[in-house]
Amino acid sequence: MEINKQFTRYAWFVTALTLAVILWGAFVRASKSGDGCGAHWPLCNGSVLPDPQSAKTLVEFAHRATSGVAFLLVVGLCVWALRAFGRGHAVRWAAALSGLFIVTESLIGAGLVLLRLVGGNASVARAVYLSVHLVNTFLLVAALALTAWWAARGVAERPRLFEFFRGRVGLALLGSLALGVSGAVAALGATLFSENGVTADIEGMSAAARLLFSLRNYMLHPALAVLVGAYLIYFALSTLKVSAAVWVRRWARAVVALVAVQFAAGLLNAALLAPVWLQIVHLLLADLLWLALVLLSAATICKSEGLSTETQRHSLETLAVS
Repeated sequence: MEINKQFTRYAWFVTALTLAVILWGAFVRASKSGDGCGAHWPLCNGSVLPDPQSAKTLVEFAHRATSGVAFLLVVGLCVWALRAFGRGHAVRWAAALSGLFIVTESLIGAGLVLLRLVGGNASVARAVYLSVHLVNTFLLVAALALTAWWAARGVAERPRLFEFFRGRVGLALLGSLALGVSGAVAALGATLFSENGVTADIEGMSAAARLLFSLRNYMLHPALAVLVGAYLIYFALSTLKVSAAVWVRRWARAVVALVAVQFAAGLLNAALLAPVWLQIVHLLLADLLWLALVLLSAATICKSEGLSTETQRHSLETLAVS
């Protein structure tokens, strides 16, 4: 097995830092600070180092600065992977995807600012844009985590991409993405229409704002959380029955535990009317659950996780049953 410990530590560090940047981005949205630099990008209010005119400017500029650091670190990860691992290597492939998604992440963030889909904007376009942003963010952290994981495990042969999207594995991952999107829209509604918004003039709202207000109050996200959460538990428990691999079992148990904790956090978030700090915790748990699910899926379908050929074939066939 080809294990580069220095590269592995660096890859995990980049993954952790990217998660921190994502959480700060959620704070930017929740505090309505997305317009703190005006409609300027990459400059902030037309300057490289803007005057701290308001707390919103400091919050938004801090997010841009840390995002820039994360971008450079991911670029460094890609260069290192290209130099340290051969053509077709799993780590090289995952690092390349990380580079692709960090670029699209930056472009989406720029679009939010330049199109003014920040602050108090209550348009359907913003909800759609945030949904795309959420999916890209999940794919970015998945690629980063796989880069670190495969480097740590010495995995050279990458699974084919379609193996992540077929059968039970694919349904679990796609279900989690759908749940994340519904959560992003619900969080936007909570930001735009706090509890004080319940007494707002509904008739005076635009059609788009009325739709987001409705999504903030309806039970779409909680209902989807119950359905997807139940399926993720089923998926994780099913892997325990067909695989004896140590890390498959550990990630499966992590998925079950995180679903339970996340569900409790969701109930508390609803009961407390979505305070900002709890929205951040809720998102952190969602990110950790997503990563545990991605790594469980990778450990399940990867041929280098220590399973015998017969056991590996049986596991794949079982999990591929739709």
